[in-house]
Amino acid sequence: MEWKSEFVTFGITVCGIEELPDHAVRGVSHILSILDPGAPVPAAFLSYPSHAKLELRFHDIIKERPNEITPKEADVDLLLAFGRALLAEPKESQHLLVHCHMGISRSAAAMLLTLAQARPDLDADTLLGELVRIRPKVWPNLLMVKYGDRLLGRGDTLVRAVKTHYQERLKTSPEIGQFFRSVGREEEVES
Repeated sequence: MEWKSEFVTFGITVCGIEELPDHAVRGVSHILSILDPGAPVPAAFLSYPSHAKLELRFHDIIKERPNEITPKEADVDLLLAFGRALLAEPKESQHLLVHCHMGISRSAAAMLLTLAQARPDLDADTLLGELVRIRPKVWPNLLMVKYGDRLLGRGDTLVRAVKTHYQERLKTSPEIGQFFRSVGREEEVES
């Protein structure tokens, strides 16, 4: 589903890999693809019209784990540069699609940071609220948000907003806490 935001001039989509075929006809002009290392490029992209694309590869983790690659500050810097390129020629026909495996964590962090960069005049809670409106089940990757908060000079306001969001999600979906603890993301659950 394509989403319009009152805060930016471009269309916004956050999704997982399984949802990609649904968006091929929606006029996507820019794709930020976040994949696990070694994962194949989604075949759905073959049916998309011409678009600008940035592909990043790292696991959905927030601390070092054996045989896994954490997001790096350089990755976040690349996604912010991609966002600046999108903003350089803002047109209402532009549409940014950000995806990761499930469309919940890495892509949510990337879209939050893209929105924060596009609208430095808006506070972190407003930006996160817009992301949740667009994709209610988000749980942004904390490490990515920390890097982006620092790169954007937001003074940890994005980090604090995301930590508050985790606690709100846990009130309505406590089982999600068990999952994130099981994959080494206790800091998010216990924040």
